[in-house]
Amino acid sequence: MTATLPIPPHFALRHQPRRLRRRAAMRAMLRETQLQASDFLLPIFLVEGTGVREEIASMPGVFRHSIDSCLQLCGEAVARRIPGVLLFGVVAAQCKDASGSASWDSNGLVQRATRAIREHYPDLLVIADACFCEYTDHGHCGVLAPDGDRDDPATLENLQRQALSYAEAGVDVIAPSGMVDGMVLAIREALDAARYERVAVLSYAIKYASAFYGPFRDAADSAPSFGDRRAYQMDPANRREAFRELALDLEEGADMVMVKPAMPYLDILRDVRERCDFPVLAYQVSGEYSMLRAAAAAGALELQRSVLESLLAIKRAGADAIISYFAIEVADWLD
Repeated sequence: MTATLPIPPHFALRHQPRRLRRRAAMRAMLRETQLQASDFLLPIFLVEGTGVREEIASMPGVFRHSIDSCLQLCGEAVARRIPGVLLFGVVAAQCKDASGSASWDSNGLVQRATRAIREHYPDLLVIADACFCEYTDHGHCGVLAPDGDRDDPATLENLQRQALSYAEAGVDVIAPSGMVDGMVLAIREALDAARYERVAVLSYAIKYASAFYGPFRDAADSAPSFGDRRAYQMDPANRREAFRELALDLEEGADMVMVKPAMPYLDILRDVRERCDFPVLAYQVSGEYSMLRAAAAAGALELQRSVLESLLAIKRAGADAIISYFAIEVADWLD
């Protein structure tokens, strides 16, 4: 007579999570976080000229575009249902000065590009970065005082000029990124006084003094000629300070807020999401982009899987939208 073997304990488990993972259809049905093309905004670097599409050495696959080339890229974004673009102007050295006055020139790069996008792609959301580091001859984010520190009152006045110039050109959203105390209030008051009440403000409310901005400074020719920006960007060691910055910018009238960078600050992004009912965006910055590109080029990572995983993490942490240089590729992968 054959002895009956006791049933191993693991066979008696009532709950086996793997039941819900075994088939692709089941995994797709139960997936908690979904990426789609409408989650993304595409950053674009603008330069003067015609037919310019110049690859950025530290950001393979990302280019500086003349306005005609920018329009082609916007067409690609529209075709992929990407809802908007974030514009940065990169001006020649001879156009830079101590105050960054080229940024509020009615015939400036961002202004002309905005009008062109409005004409060709009227439904595409146009966001203009509002800062001065790309436009000043010293590379800092505003006017400098005699001691080399930033003169915030003078910078706020110029920020109002810049915002009004962008609004007049037809920008949908002004996105101040200089971490100037009072920047949101200054912009909101200037826009409302000029009857641009419908132009929204997306504040770079929580912007850390990060090592991950390096490739951007190459792309935008915006590295400071001396010192750094730690006196006005946030200390990477600080968490609670983010809540104060968030509260101040919302009180001043921000319509949306941003956490930058994204991946190294997912804890902050989650904190902000839990404390804020306003839309929260995250910026997958240049260093995050270049790091993934370099790892994939070296064969250490599979590009598509690693990029999508990183973006899922950002959305899972609470981002309503993500600014990413991968936006076009991701839209193709998701299609």
